[in-house]
Amino acid sequence: MSPDQKPLPELRPPQRPRIRLPQGLRPQDVPVIQVDRHLLAVPDAAQSIAALRERFERQPVWTPEWVTESQWLDFAPGFTPIAAAVLIPIVAQPQPTVLLTRRSSRLNTHSGQVAFPGGRLDAGEDVVAAALREAQEEVALQPERVQVLGQLPSYLTGTGFEVTPVVGIVPPGLPLQANPHEVDEIFEVPLRFLLNPANHRHHVFQMDGMERRWLSMPYLEKEQEYFIWGVTASILRNFYWFMRAPYSKP
Repeated sequence: MSPDQKPLPELRPPQRPRIRLPQGLRPQDVPVIQVDRHLLAVPDAAQSIAALRERFERQPVWTPEWVTESQWLDFAPGFTPIAAAVLIPIVAQPQPTVLLTRRSSRLNTHSGQVAFPGGRLDAGEDVVAAALREAQEEVALQPERVQVLGQLPSYLTGTGFEVTPVVGIVPPGLPLQANPHEVDEIFEVPLRFLLNPANHRHHVFQMDGMERRWLSMPYLEKEQEYFIWGVTASILRNFYWFMRAPYSKP
């Protein structure tokens, strides 16, 4: 279930407000300031299911690039982020893909945006249990069909959620079904596209002396554009660096 479908606990507001885009301005309308064509793509051989399993088992040495939505976030003293988790389902195709959703246009927040299945932790849950439960609720992905590989570092959103990505392998051809209250569409994006920085674009929006930065990875399929940006793109960017990082020992 998505975070906006459950009542939020009372939060202390940030001391410095989050920069919001003006009404009618879409994130894809904000100019691109850089495309990372200078960075190397993750080799195809490193993206096989066997290579993914090995990477999570051996745990490379690396530091995430994106750990918070904005450098301007400044929550009031005593603020505690809300624990949340998302599932990064890697579909075991001959060329692996990543399963993503387009959030329902009827949701109050982030409607129509591309996202991983996920949401806040229920009482007594850990991040793995929450990610699997949310995936089952949103797209009918049964937990027993997910082979959990591990986790990526958490990411703090501007709305106060500390999101932990859980990476798992799922078989292809599962009878998934979108929960119409939360998801408008389920689709897959080639992993090789997401792990190629030539598809990573940087945006900057400035207002009132502050700026907001984000990444985007627009994916076009059959004349349909899926604009991957914000939290989802930041998590995928961290996944890219995880996949590029060296091992500490041979």
